[in-house]
Parts: sequence; structure tokens; C-alpha cells
Amino acid sequence: MGAELTPIEPTPQDVEYLEDRVYEHNASVTGIADGQLLAFLVRDDSGRIVAGICGNTWGGGCEIRQFWVEESQRRRGLGTRLFQAAEQEARRRGCTQMLLMTFSFQAPAFYARNGFEVLATIADHPRGHRNFLMRRRLERADPSSGS
Repeated sequence: MGAELTPIEPTPQDVEYLEDRVYEHNASVTGIADGQLLAFLVRDDSGRIVAGICGNTWGGGCEIRQFWVEESQRRRGLGTRLFQAAEQEARRRGCTQMLLMTFSFQAPAFYARNGFEVLATIADHPRGHRNFLMRRRLERADPSSGS
């Protein structure tokens, strides 16, 4: 292919298309096709998002990809409630672990307080900071308990 490669600003649809193709490949190779998006959003009275957590579940794991609480809503327990809701849903879906990446200037202490351990550290990403891959193991939900 002689196409010229030029950097672009992808649309959300472009990114979604690529993510869908990667998922299709992964499901085809592993035989695991139980992937689902996972999200909880909190909106104010005007409908504006003031907090949220989202990611996906697949193959017994839950990956948190975005987790944010507006500055004015922090230190009120909202983040913990969002996190607990995501964890409960991950367990309901049969997940045995949660994974996420966070920067040293974000919330690694919050995650550690919530049972996460650092599996890997990438130094100088971004420059002058660190990036942590963190995991929390989950107990399996008891299907008979309805939780």
C-alpha cells in the first residue's frame, strides 16, 4: 500500500471503530466474547456530568479506563460510591480482578486505600512523573445471593 501516512485528530467514531476491530480479533483468538462496557455517571440538575467511572469487562477482568469527579464534588464520598458500584457490577459479571492505570499526580493513594496494588511502574511517563498499572483482586459474587 502506497498510502501517505499523515497524523490526524481521530473522531470518537474512528476510535470506536478501531476498538471494535481489536475486540473482534481478541474474541476470535481467545474464544472469549463476553465483553461489555461498564459505566456509572452522576449528573447535576441541569444534566451536566459531574462524576463518572467507565471501562469494560471481558474474560473475568474489569478494566477501568476513565474515573473522574469534578473538583467541587470531591471529598464527599462520591468517588468511593462510584467505585463500589463499578466493583459490584464487575463481580456480578463474574470478574475476579479490576485493573487500571493512573499517574502519580492523579489518585494512586485513593486506589491503594481501596485495595489496589501496584503491578508495574513506568518512570518518566509523563515526563517528571510515573504511571502505575494497578490491580485489585475480587472475590466471586455468590450467584444465589442476588449480588
